[in-house]
Amino acid sequence: MRGLLKGTTRADKVLLSVLILLSLSGIIFIQEVLPKGRTVHIEVEGRPLYVLPIEKERILTVDGPQGKTIIEIKNQKLRVKDSPCPKKQCVKQGWIERGIIACLPNKIVITIGNDSDEDNTVVDAITR
Repeated sequence: MRGLLKGTTRADKVLLSVLILLSLSGIIFIQEVLPKGRTVHIEVEGRPLYVLPIEKERILTVDGPQGKTIIEIKNQKLRVKDSPCPKKQCVKQGWIERGIIACLPNKIVITIGNDSDEDNTVVDAITR
């Protein structure tokens, strides 16, 4: 580690510290901007398939173009338990309580959101 920092100046170290703090504050900011949702929206090939309350625990099997994707809802969180896609990025994402999981090879998108029109008119974190 000392060899790595040998050629850095004090200004470099300050800049690195500021960038790390900004990154960490960004994580906190996103969690505050994206509210916890009350419903789970599941789409297959761009068409809505389910709108479910997140409070009820269940395991769903959703058919996509590549096969069956297993979705688990538990403790007001959800995850993709298994999917036929090759890299399984959707499975590796783990449990979420807000946001989105997309299984692009199987064309399944799972979103935690709200049902009311009032909540849907709020500008999201990406467009701010």
